[in-house]
Amino acid sequence: MRRSQIRDHLLETALRLFYQHGYHAAGIDLIIAEAGVAKTTLYRHFETKEDLILAALERRDEQDRDAMRAFVEQRTSDPVERLLVTFDFLETLFRDERFRGCIFVSAAGEYKDTVNPVFRAAVMHKRLVLAYFEELAHAAQLAEPKRIAAEINLLYEGAIAVAQLTRTAEPARQAKRMAAQLLAAQGHAAEQAPLASSARREGASHRAQVS
Repeated sequence: MRRSQIRDHLLETALRLFYQHGYHAAGIDLIIAEAGVAKTTLYRHFETKEDLILAALERRDEQDRDAMRAFVEQRTSDPVERLLVTFDFLETLFRDERFRGCIFVSAAGEYKDTVNPVFRAAVMHKRLVLAYFEELAHAAQLAEPKRIAAEINLLYEGAIAVAQLTRTAEPARQAKRMAAQLLAAQGHAAEQAPLASSARREGASHRAQVS
């Protein structure tokens, strides 16, 4: 294999083992045995295990976000619907028998120090996912896009946590229903806002005429 192929192979092997066993439990010896390479080969690409973990998380971050964006864009062009379709994407993940929860939450759990690069990599992934929800909320021209995106994100993360315990796809469907109610309420509020503003103007005009 070429150098780039060896690196890719090491990253995919490490990701699989970190997800199955955890970051501390999946040691270098296990990784090189599963990858079928020499220890010197691994260290030629990654100076430390932490470097390998960070590279693996970076790869998984790109894979996950690219996959969600592609899934959403293939299913609808409506920005409001796209917010809801993110939960359909989650459902496909939960239906995979290999699903064991969030690899980034696991990383933050094992590397608890908030200044640790692994912890910070996990946080960055979550921030980028939230940024995607904000992008969709702005595209949908919602009145409070940052707040709506934060609430959608909370439902999204909550569904992942519950699905890790139940090993069912139902949390994704429940979260989608709650998100739909949230967006419907936002739409209703937007419709009512011009009416309320008009009523206030009429009231002010009437008071001025009386006085």
